[in-house]
Amino acid sequence: MATKTITVTETAYDRLKAYKREDESFTDTIVRLTGGERDVWKGFGAMEDVEGFAEAVEDFREEFEADFREREERRYGEPLAPEPEE
Repeated sequence: MATKTITVTETAYDRLKAYKREDESFTDTIVRLTGGERDVWKGFGAMEDVEGFAEAVEDFREEFEADFREREERRYGEPLAPEPEE
């Protein structure tokens, strides 16, 4: 297998080293992190079977929307978008 030598800054090296697993070479780490073609659907649905995950996401979304509307009202005097329908 042919090899290439590259120069990276200490910051880049430290960041790469932080991702390196104990049993990996730096080459293995780079290959793992850069992967091949990116499949945007690869992780879709991965959490659907995790108990309580959907509820936690919904709770967060409701809190986020309430906070966002409160900030809108403070800034503009009224919400800019209608309340979401349940």
